[in-house]
Amino acid sequence: MNIRTGVFFLLVTAFVIPVIFISCKEDADEETILLYGRAAAAYSQGNFAESASLLEKEQNFYPAILLRAKALYFSNNGDEAEKLLRRTLRRNPGSAEASLFLARILREQGKNEEARSISESLLRDNPQDIRILRLASDLAAQDGDLESAAALLDRAVEASAESALVFVDRARIRWSTGNGSGALEDLYRAELLLPWNTALNRGIRDLRTTIHARENTREALMHPMEGLHEDQ
Repeated sequence: MNIRTGVFFLLVTAFVIPVIFISCKEDADEETILLYGRAAAAYSQGNFAESASLLEKEQNFYPAILLRAKALYFSNNGDEAEKLLRRTLRRNPGSAEASLFLARILREQGKNEEARSISESLLRDNPQDIRILRLASDLAAQDGDLESAAALLDRAVEASAESALVFVDRARIRWSTGNGSGALEDLYRAELLLPWNTALNRGIRDLRTTIHARENTREALMHPMEGLHEDQ
């Protein structure tokens, strides 16, 4: 797995097949939507080349064109992805996702000025998007503006803390419905998103310890004879 693919899986733990909006229905028949679903499933599993291949002949359905562009990007075919992204943006100039991926490609091509212009525009509408903040920080660092790069990462850290609270909320629900292992997993992921040794981080660690102990107790009560020998 290359670095780009690794970053993809860290930032995007699952790709959710989006609801097809009414405005797109005239562009896709049932066969196209089913094909899009197959391509989205392949994309979510990291099979980017397969996803791009499935949508190779699609010319009109906007979500499919965007998905193919992203799949091409993660397949290290940036030039073709760039063409599709620019085509997507001509049709839908407000697509933040297409703009973000185009800016990433431009940065990798050394076209920092255009990439920076796109990232600044994206941040005006999406000031807490961690992906955009990281991209803008990287561009600032490449230009030698380390102070701005650090400030952008500070904002990303703040946004990460908000994301951590989403995992905490889900952990609470999972625990209340008896899914202790799921709650522990969510708390662990929340802990990773937070600065070390903050009050919230320590609170999450304490909560993980409590849930883990209760899960062990529950397991022992369910299997009271486990570990006992016949001669005891």
